[in-house]
Amino acid sequence: MNTITRAHLTETIYSQVGLSRNESADLLETVLDRICAALESGESVKISGFGTFSVRQKGRRIGRNPKTGVEVPIMPRRVLVFRPSQVLKAHINHLTPPADEGDDE
Repeated sequence: MNTITRAHLTETIYSQVGLSRNESADLLETVLDRICAALESGESVKISGFGTFSVRQKGRRIGRNPKTGVEVPIMPRRVLVFRPSQVLKAHINHLTPPADEGDDE
């Protein structure tokens, strides 16, 4: 299974949009920087037909070291959550999306 990289995305922008390679790379970096900035500030990022990225706060809790069984505190932290849209789920499963739920996420 292949992995899509920034270089692949830049090349796709270059070939499909017609910008130069440098402009394509700059465009991709600008989009990714904006997404990162929004998530850092606590905003959700919704890409219609793809999904929603959001940051969730997790509280302090007690975990366990799996080797020793000793209880260890897990500090509060923020975690990134991605919720795919119905369109993306249908596409991955080679289904057609329901007519009323096509672009809701």
